[in-house]
Amino acid sequence: MKTKNELIDELLDLAFAEDVGDGDHTTLSTIPADAIGRSRLLVKEEGVIAGVEMAEKVLHRVDPSIKVEIIITDGSRVTPGDVAFFAEGPVRSLLVAERTLLNIMQRMSGIATMTRRYQDKLEGLKTKVLDTRKTTPGMRMLEKEAVRLGGGTNHRIGLFDMILIKDNHIDFAGGIEKAVERAKNYCRENRKDLRIEVEVRGLDDIRRVLEIGGVDRIMFDNFTPELTREAVALVGGKTETESSGGITLDNLRAYGEAGVDFISVGALTHSVKGLDMSFKAV
Repeated sequence: MKTKNELIDELLDLAFAEDVGDGDHTTLSTIPADAIGRSRLLVKEEGVIAGVEMAEKVLHRVDPSIKVEIIITDGSRVTPGDVAFFAEGPVRSLLVAERTLLNIMQRMSGIATMTRRYQDKLEGLKTKVLDTRKTTPGMRMLEKEAVRLGGGTNHRIGLFDMILIKDNHIDFAGGIEKAVERAKNYCRENRKDLRIEVEVRGLDDIRRVLEIGGVDRIMFDNFTPELTREAVALVGGKTETESSGGITLDNLRAYGEAGVDFISVGALTHSVKGLDMSFKAV
């Protein structure tokens, strides 16, 4: 299995392959090879900055000689006019890196900003905001890092690091009991130390899961806040609890006040707007 750094390296390889191709001919034709310049990352919108460390990695991937002076670190709140960092080096290299750098930073900062808004809504409660697997193909590691920088918590990274038994698994397996028992047997037989979470569609499903045992978390799928409160009481602390489905900024706190441990929100990554910023010559 590939490491996080290996996946990020592959992403950057693809980004430059599709953007640069056989050369940045505009830059090659207009900028002398020996020209040295300085650029700044200018924030143009209020939010949470994310991707500064990635920007440095992008710049050094293009040209290791580029010097980066970081002013604002990842996870910091920013306002229009803030300068996150300066970069100095060959102008051709700065121009080649510009778009890939901005694409990554705007996306990550938009996710971090959205996550902070959601987590701030839960201030004073124990409930934590989770991301999902609804991420941009190839960018999952960066987008989940952005969630963390925004104050959120990562759910499973992929299909490999947790067992999450959802409605389709239950229906195809022939019921909750069969699905859970098979999952437990699979982990035991294959010596997999994986946490098991089960999605439920009503209070009766919760009773079945609790009777079976061996489950680490129960996910309440599309419950109302009122039903969620009943579900939390029924679980009684025997497992972790998670709410999912139909949750927005407007109703988020009601779910948190119902007592769940986690709330998963796909919108953190699948419908986010990038944070406005520019990378311009100084």
